[in-house]
Amino acid sequence: MKRREFLSMAAATGAALSMPRAFSASVPTSGVVPQPDACATAARRRGNLLILIELKGGNDGLNTVVPFADPAYYALRRHIAIPRDRVIALDERMALHPSLHPLLPLWRGGQLAVVQGVGCVQANASHFRSMEIWDTGSRGDVYRRDGWLARAFSQWRVPPVRALAAAFGSVEAGPFAGLSFTHASRDCWAHVLNRDDAPRFNRSNVNLAEDDRVRHDAFVDAPIALPSRPATFPDSIDAALRAALVSTQPGSCGAIRVTLDGFDTHANQPERHAALLEQLAQGCATLHAELALRGSWNDTLIITYSEFGRSARENMARGTEHGGAAAHFVMGGRVTGGLYGRPPDLARLDATGQLPVDIDFRRLYATVLGPFWGLDARGILKDDVKPLPLLRA
Repeated sequence: MKRREFLSMAAATGAALSMPRAFSASVPTSGVVPQPDACATAARRRGNLLILIELKGGNDGLNTVVPFADPAYYALRRHIAIPRDRVIALDERMALHPSLHPLLPLWRGGQLAVVQGVGCVQANASHFRSMEIWDTGSRGDVYRRDGWLARAFSQWRVPPVRALAAAFGSVEAGPFAGLSFTHASRDCWAHVLNRDDAPRFNRSNVNLAEDDRVRHDAFVDAPIALPSRPATFPDSIDAALRAALVSTQPGSCGAIRVTLDGFDTHANQPERHAALLEQLAQGCATLHAELALRGSWNDTLIITYSEFGRSARENMARGTEHGGAAAHFVMGGRVTGGLYGRPPDLARLDATGQLPVDIDFRRLYATVLGPFWGLDARGILKDDVKPLPLLRA
């Protein structure tokens, strides 16, 4: 894929930042104190890449990670429950939806963590407000506008550290909101965006400029063709893989968000949800295969997230309503696989009939910020949030 084709794909997939951008944060934002020691540590190792997969609309955790041994599950979901003989058992109680079969090699290889009961304690049923809470990495009673990744990247100030921020599948900045960065020169992308060329980061092609005209020039010299068809989730995965070439260089770091939309399943959920989970699993399997082939899998962390789960009880339209806690996936070469958190107890729902939160969603972020990136998680999240013990050193 050549540079012009990549830019066309970026437009088709709704890249929130227009195109993947290499940047070096030069001014700390949101009162985050820069961490030169963390920068120096990152500069000495191979790039660490975070890939966030947003399950937009509110994913149904109970039909994703299925409590198939609990009779209450089938009583609450008479028309949408996954039949016991179709689930992919993880242990004697919990199982995966059959559409998630492509994730089995990661599970068997001990590189897939299933984190149960994840959510915000002060939950909000609004898509907009709940997503704002997740994107800013805040408590439900705190209102912020800057994304948690924007605050994280502001800690990297040492020049040798290079970073990538890119988003595909959505035009919303989300966790990157408020990011201060400088644009990479077009020469950088001339190397990175050829699939068969090894990306080269050196003084000749990483010429950072603070002038937005650099961004303009990149598009002038590579006119974007109108997409011939609507973008798909596989398109976004492919674009993310090409963007990931940037952050796999020594001394670099990066975060890519890929959005899969359609999880607001108020009606006819079984068919819709199965198709969405199949796309998710195939996308994750593709990321694993390609990054492992490049030798980057051990330096990659993939995390799913969604604004909320779904109701424990089905509705009259073979669907579910906005809910509470849900299970999420963490995968990567350094992940210690297994089940984390308490399994859902459908006999002990909260006062609103939803699954209570067992694990604060910000613990996922703290795991990225601390153990994975070596940053000050407390300074970024503005709270004492402990990481999850699921990464190997």
